[in-house]
Amino acid sequence: MGRSSSPPETDDSGGGGEGGGAFRSIRGPFPLKRNRVKSDLDDRPVLHRSRSHPTRFNRKSLPWLKGKKSVFYFLVLLAVFLYAMSSMVLQSSITAVFRQGSDRGGRGSNREGLRIGSTLKFLPPRVSRSDGLDSLRSEPRIGVRAPRLALILGNMEKNPQSLMLITVMKNLQKLGYVLKIFALEDGKSHSMWEQMGGWISILGPEQYDHIDWLIFEGIIVDSLEAKEAISSLMQEPFCSVPLVWIIQEDILANRLLQYEEMGWKHLVSHWKTTFSRANVIVFPDFTLPMLYSVLDTGNFFVVPGSPVDVWAAESYSKTQSKYQLRKNRGFSTDDILVLVVGSSIFYNDLSWDYAVAMHAIGPLLTKYARRKDEGGSFKFVFLCGNSTDGYDDALQEVAARLGLLDGSVRRYGLNSDVSSVLLMADIVLYGSDQDVQGFPPLLIRAMTFGIPVIAPDFPILKKYVVDGIHGIFFPKHNPDALMRAFSLLISNGKLSKFAQKVASSGRLLAKNILASECITGYARLLENVLNFSSDAMLPGSISQLQQGAWEWNLFRKEIEMRTVDMQNVDEKATLLRKYSVVYALEEEFTNFVYSTNGSDNGTGILSEDMLTKLDWDVLRVLESSEEDERIEMEELEDRTERNLGAWDDLYRNARKAEKVKFEANERDEGELERTGQNVCIYEIYSGAGSWPFLHHGSLYRGLSLTLRERRLRSDDVNAAGRLPFLKDSYYRDILCEIGGMFSIANKVDDIHRRPWIGFQSWRAAGRKASLSLKAEKVLEETIRENTTGDVIYFWARVDKDGVTGSNDVLTFWSMCDILNGGHCRHVISIICNIVMSAFEDAFRRMYGLPLHVEALPPMPEDGGYWSALHSWVMPTPSFLEFIMFSRMFTDSLDALHTNSGKINTCLLGSSELEASSKQHCYCRVLELLVNVWAYHSARNMVYMDPHTGSLEEQHPVEQRKGFMWAKYFNFTLLKSMDEDLAEAADDGDHPREMWLWPLTGEVHWQGIYEREREERYRLKMDKKRKTREKLRERQKYGYRQKTLAVIDPKKRQKTIAE
Repeated sequence: MGRSSSPPETDDSGGGGEGGGAFRSIRGPFPLKRNRVKSDLDDRPVLHRSRSHPTRFNRKSLPWLKGKKSVFYFLVLLAVFLYAMSSMVLQSSITAVFRQGSDRGGRGSNREGLRIGSTLKFLPPRVSRSDGLDSLRSEPRIGVRAPRLALILGNMEKNPQSLMLITVMKNLQKLGYVLKIFALEDGKSHSMWEQMGGWISILGPEQYDHIDWLIFEGIIVDSLEAKEAISSLMQEPFCSVPLVWIIQEDILANRLLQYEEMGWKHLVSHWKTTFSRANVIVFPDFTLPMLYSVLDTGNFFVVPGSPVDVWAAESYSKTQSKYQLRKNRGFSTDDILVLVVGSSIFYNDLSWDYAVAMHAIGPLLTKYARRKDEGGSFKFVFLCGNSTDGYDDALQEVAARLGLLDGSVRRYGLNSDVSSVLLMADIVLYGSDQDVQGFPPLLIRAMTFGIPVIAPDFPILKKYVVDGIHGIFFPKHNPDALMRAFSLLISNGKLSKFAQKVASSGRLLAKNILASECITGYARLLENVLNFSSDAMLPGSISQLQQGAWEWNLFRKEIEMRTVDMQNVDEKATLLRKYSVVYALEEEFTNFVYSTNGSDNGTGILSEDMLTKLDWDVLRVLESSEEDERIEMEELEDRTERNLGAWDDLYRNARKAEKVKFEANERDEGELERTGQNVCIYEIYSGAGSWPFLHHGSLYRGLSLTLRERRLRSDDVNAAGRLPFLKDSYYRDILCEIGGMFSIANKVDDIHRRPWIGFQSWRAAGRKASLSLKAEKVLEETIRENTTGDVIYFWARVDKDGVTGSNDVLTFWSMCDILNGGHCRHVISIICNIVMSAFEDAFRRMYGLPLHVEALPPMPEDGGYWSALHSWVMPTPSFLEFIMFSRMFTDSLDALHTNSGKINTCLLGSSELEASSKQHCYCRVLELLVNVWAYHSARNMVYMDPHTGSLEEQHPVEQRKGFMWAKYFNFTLLKSMDEDLAEAADDGDHPREMWLWPLTGEVHWQGIYEREREERYRLKMDKKRKTREKLRERQKYGYRQKTLAVIDPKKRQKTIAE
């Protein structure tokens, strides 16, 4: 998916979007805040310009004012004019008062650059695929296993977040996904997760790095608490695994502003780097991405839907009484409480929205809040801002100007007990005119409490709520329509039966609202983000999902907890937040912070001093002066006359120094451990993430494909250092492990002088296919006893490498097709409109066979095992012969690929990622190549069980007679072909511009041998000639001792005189 943030979009004219308001992207440089005591309005006056032109007329062209009805028309015009004037006066009065409240607050504005009427809108980035899996489903595909998903749980508590996740995961299983669940700690929901995904692995810090994440199509992380597990995914080779991170907490968002205030930019940068690892960061609503906008790297996404508000409302209503709450807050049971709510994004900072809202409900206030009926009256309660800001006085001043009864208007902050304010209300009015992207959470909670809701006719609300059934809509900026909607809910000073019916229907709707959209949203997101390898079956169509409800039955007990239980749960939740990874990181980074600025409440943490640039400069000067002093002392020692001792002692010390002198090829500790062994197994790896999977011991030696990612303090071989073309990431990515084998075979005597050689991919350990200690002993003993014969021992099978099923059904070539996107034998070139067989055509090109000759080597269908993961051992001469064959086949395959219509994709890619980026293009074909070579070159193939060490011969040589193509795998033929290619490379006769073969190893042919022999002979003759000239010169002039030093005569005379 794209990583670039979307540019801000705004329509200052106020006409953009469906709701008629302007939209502005939240991907800006300023962080947005919720429920914080910060900033306020911009004092700049805003001029509204009407789009329509006033109607021009003259007094002579008014015939409708003449006649009997002229007085009636005049009165109508006068009423309209007076109403418009009163509305303007009301609006100016309200906005003036709120502006004064803003000035008294003395806070800055978070809304700079936004005009009144503008609406913030979150713009999600584009995902990797826009059409899902429709294109892949239309192509022929052979899948033999279900797609795998890894699910990492931050905790296993029973809470609304777990309810959402369990509901989604159950539906994903219905589509065919297989889950492997990991958790950072145990919890009450362990049994539920175990029923879904089987055995659960509890991860500790030492286990993060011992999981092969490459076996999964994707990884889902559900919490900020799993941040450390994500850190292990930021190293190669796991960086390419798709990661979906679900964040439902706001604990980090509430701390980000404090980080900026305290100057902890490095901590913000650390979190931003961690966030950038995820392909998609998913939020359950459109508010959270705004709060986390500082960390946005272009991968934020919203899948709306969460049961958290329904859970909170139902749990609260079980423990609280509506009448008691009213009594505690000074309301009568007969009062009609109208709660005015709105968007929770800006109400803590901006008063303009409430000014507009109060103007919209102004006629409602003047009609109902000015009178007091028998037994009770109408009370309008505003839920906005914070309890500590300066808007209470401004609100009361507005009420006084409108002539409202004392106490008829109140306000509560969003940082107070919101559920108690909602539960007290009789009617909830959504008063904001800002068009919303998601269903407002406050409305969901109010509907769950069984409170009738009145709201503007926003498209997102009309999508779920039926007007007159679940709620009542009114056109925004239409006070008359609002009055009519409000009157439907009131009858004789009380709630009407219609209001009760609407409240009951709304409660049923809110129970599972957005559940279906949440389930299908995640299913569609995974289709667009995950890379499905060719051996994996595609998930079912999203249309199969019929469930539109949360799994409430699994959490009914937790929702119906008593008051004491709820207090315990709240205390436990507070304790968990206290020990959250967010605070743990703060404590860890405190030791590296160079700042003495505290927070606003004076509780800042002082940090230790860090080294400044001046400190480093002083340190550098000191080191330089010490080096100069050391050199000077050495020069003085050389000039000082010393007693060297007797000649015999000097000679004895010199001989001893020569014996212990370090040589370039001196063997280190690891090499000494391998002394006397018959075999060495090279473990091929790439990236620091694969280090924990490597073995330690005398039998193994690491083989790093890159120098930068080689293990520290080890004698691992640097493949790129031995074969320079592997420094190019293009060749390193398309060849993978076999590139490391090419590097070992290049001048093999310099590094490997043992009769047997073996290789093993680091993935074998991750997939539990590496040799156990018992199997290692059996292998060493077998090699030591059986010194004759040409045999290959392998212990990682193809069917253990992700391809499951009966070997009687899957043949070798069908498995090759499965592992290579169905293109091992048949590759379709769209540009050239031809069908090619990748292996057959590469084989044909390698040997120059005509088209009418069969070129696909036959492989038996005897149900035997085949080698995978480059995990095998064979004699060193056989290995060199195999590398000779592999180099030519790889070059032929590369020529076939680059010449196939110049397609800029990998024809053998097993997934869309590999096909588009060419990563691992030839890897899987070359991984199976050793089987074709060993079978047709009459090598004995023996399978060794990696756990027990038992040996079993596969495809006996006696049964291969009549099937082997021995003539093509004859060593003499391969050697002559190798020499022909070497001659062409030596002469500069390259068959194509990017010729791969000369780069993969040594280039030798008879001409090179002769040239080298001539060069050695020339050097020898030249040396003899110089020796004869020296002898002749000595005979003529005699032997002359070279001058040891030149002494100044003046100094010599002075020394003698002294």
